[in-house]
Amino acid sequence: MAQAFHLALPVQDLAKAKKFYIETLGAKLKRSSFNWVDVDFYGNQVSLHLVTSKAERPESTMIDGDPVPALHFGMILEKEAWEALQKDLHSKKVDFKIGPKIRFPEAEAEQGTFFITDPDGNYLEFKYFSDTSKGLWY
Repeated sequence: MAQAFHLALPVQDLAKAKKFYIETLGAKLKRSSFNWVDVDFYGNQVSLHLVTSKAERPESTMIDGDPVPALHFGMILEKEAWEALQKDLHSKKVDFKIGPKIRFPEAEAEQGTFFITDPDGNYLEFKYFSDTSKGLWY
Protein backbone atom coordinates (compact mmCIF):
# COMPACT_ATOMS: atom_id res chain seq x y z
CA MET A 1 0.00 0.00 0.00
CA ALA A 2 1.36 3.42 -0.95
CA GLN A 3 2.00 5.81 1.88
CA ALA A 4 1.84 9.59 1.74
CA PHE A 5 5.01 11.61 1.97
CA HIS A 6 5.73 14.41 4.44
CA LEU A 7 7.71 17.44 3.35
CA ALA A 8 8.58 20.50 5.45
CA LEU A 9 9.39 23.80 3.73
CA PRO A 10 10.82 27.00 5.21
CA VAL A 11 8.73 30.14 4.67
CA GLN A 12 9.23 33.73 5.80
CA ASP A 13 5.59 34.86 5.47
CA LEU A 14 3.36 32.11 6.82
CA ALA A 15 0.07 33.82 5.91
CA LYS A 16 1.17 34.39 2.31
CA ALA A 17 2.44 30.81 1.94
CA LYS A 18 -0.76 29.39 3.46
CA LYS A 19 -2.88 31.43 1.05
CA PHE A 20 -0.79 30.30 -1.95
CA TYR A 21 -0.99 26.58 -1.14
CA ILE A 22 -4.70 26.69 -0.30
CA GLU A 23 -6.11 29.25 -2.73
CA THR A 24 -3.71 28.94 -5.68
CA LEU A 25 -2.86 25.23 -5.58
CA GLY A 26 -6.04 23.91 -3.93
CA ALA A 27 -4.38 22.26 -0.92
CA LYS A 28 -6.58 21.66 2.13
CA LEU A 29 -5.73 23.15 5.53
CA LYS A 30 -5.26 20.40 8.13
CA ARG A 31 -3.56 21.84 11.22
CA SER A 32 -1.81 25.06 12.14
CA SER A 33 -0.08 26.99 14.88
CA PHE A 34 1.48 30.43 15.11
CA ASN A 35 4.70 29.20 13.45
CA TRP A 36 3.66 26.32 11.17
CA VAL A 37 0.83 25.12 8.90
CA ASP A 38 0.10 21.60 7.64
CA VAL A 39 -1.77 21.21 4.35
CA ASP A 40 -3.04 18.20 2.44
CA PHE A 41 -1.23 18.45 -0.91
CA TYR A 42 -2.67 15.77 -3.23
CA GLY A 43 -2.98 13.40 -0.28
CA ASN A 44 0.48 14.22 1.08
CA GLN A 45 1.46 16.32 4.10
CA VAL A 46 3.30 19.55 3.38
CA SER A 47 4.33 21.51 6.47
CA LEU A 48 5.14 25.18 6.12
CA HIS A 49 7.54 26.29 8.85
CA LEU A 50 8.09 29.95 9.68
CA VAL A 51 11.77 30.94 9.54
CA THR A 52 13.56 34.27 9.84
CA SER A 53 15.81 33.81 6.78
CA LYS A 54 16.38 31.47 3.86
CA ALA A 55 19.23 30.64 1.54
CA GLU A 56 19.09 32.14 -1.95
CA ARG A 57 18.05 30.20 -5.07
CA PRO A 58 19.24 26.58 -4.99
CA GLU A 59 21.88 25.27 -7.33
CA SER A 60 20.69 23.86 -10.64
CA THR A 61 21.38 20.85 -12.84
CA MET A 62 21.03 21.13 -16.61
CA ILE A 63 18.30 18.73 -17.80
CA ASP A 64 17.15 18.76 -21.41
CA GLY A 65 18.40 22.34 -21.84
CA ASP A 66 16.84 23.77 -18.66
CA PRO A 67 18.57 24.76 -15.40
CA VAL A 68 16.42 22.58 -13.11
CA PRO A 69 16.74 23.57 -9.45
CA ALA A 70 18.33 20.70 -7.53
CA LEU A 71 16.00 21.41 -4.59
CA HIS A 72 12.38 21.02 -5.69
CA PHE A 73 9.31 18.88 -5.16
CA GLY A 74 5.98 18.40 -6.88
CA MET A 75 3.43 15.99 -8.21
CA ILE A 76 3.12 13.52 -11.07
CA LEU A 77 -0.37 13.95 -12.47
CA GLU A 78 -2.47 12.43 -15.21
CA LYS A 79 -2.14 14.43 -18.44
CA GLU A 80 -5.64 15.90 -18.22
CA ALA A 81 -5.10 17.06 -14.62
CA TRP A 82 -1.71 18.54 -15.58
CA GLU A 83 -3.25 20.47 -18.47
CA ALA A 84 -6.11 21.74 -16.27
CA LEU A 85 -3.69 22.84 -13.51
CA GLN A 86 -1.40 24.70 -15.87
CA LYS A 87 -4.39 26.51 -17.42
CA ASP A 88 -5.69 27.39 -13.94
CA LEU A 89 -2.29 28.68 -12.81
CA HIS A 90 -1.94 30.69 -16.03
CA SER A 91 -5.36 32.28 -15.41
CA LYS A 92 -4.19 33.17 -11.88
CA LYS A 93 -1.11 34.80 -13.45
CA VAL A 94 1.34 32.46 -11.68
CA ASP A 95 4.87 32.89 -13.09
CA PHE A 96 6.13 29.70 -14.75
CA LYS A 97 9.87 29.38 -14.11
CA ILE A 98 10.29 26.51 -16.62
CA GLY A 99 7.71 25.45 -19.18
CA PRO A 100 5.07 24.29 -19.58
CA LYS A 101 6.90 22.09 -22.06
CA ILE A 102 7.35 18.55 -23.31
CA ARG A 103 10.66 17.13 -22.09
CA PHE A 104 12.42 14.28 -23.93
CA PRO A 105 9.96 14.30 -26.88
CA GLU A 106 9.39 10.91 -28.53
CA ALA A 107 11.61 9.17 -25.95
CA GLU A 108 10.46 6.49 -23.53
CA ALA A 109 10.47 9.06 -20.70
CA GLU A 110 8.57 11.77 -22.62
CA GLN A 111 6.83 14.02 -20.14
CA GLY A 112 5.01 17.29 -19.81
CA THR A 113 6.56 19.49 -17.14
CA PHE A 114 6.47 22.94 -15.62
CA PHE A 115 8.05 24.62 -12.62
CA ILE A 116 6.64 27.38 -10.44
CA THR A 117 7.71 28.79 -7.08
CA ASP A 118 5.71 29.45 -3.96
CA PRO A 119 5.88 32.94 -2.42
CA ASP A 120 9.10 32.00 -0.58
CA GLY A 121 10.92 30.74 -3.67
CA ASN A 122 10.48 27.01 -3.01
CA TYR A 123 10.39 25.30 -6.41
CA LEU A 124 7.50 22.99 -7.35
CA GLU A 125 7.44 20.76 -10.43
CA PHE A 126 4.26 19.32 -11.91
CA LYS A 127 4.56 16.67 -14.58
CA TYR A 128 2.87 13.85 -16.43
CA PHE A 129 4.39 10.97 -18.37
CA SER A 130 3.16 10.25 -21.90
CA ASP A 131 3.68 6.49 -21.49
CA THR A 132 2.48 5.10 -18.17
CA SER A 133 2.52 1.45 -19.30
CA LYS A 134 5.37 0.77 -16.82
CA GLY A 135 3.60 2.60 -14.00
CA LEU A 136 3.02 6.22 -13.19
CA TRP A 137 6.76 6.86 -13.17
CA TYR A 138 9.88 4.80 -13.70
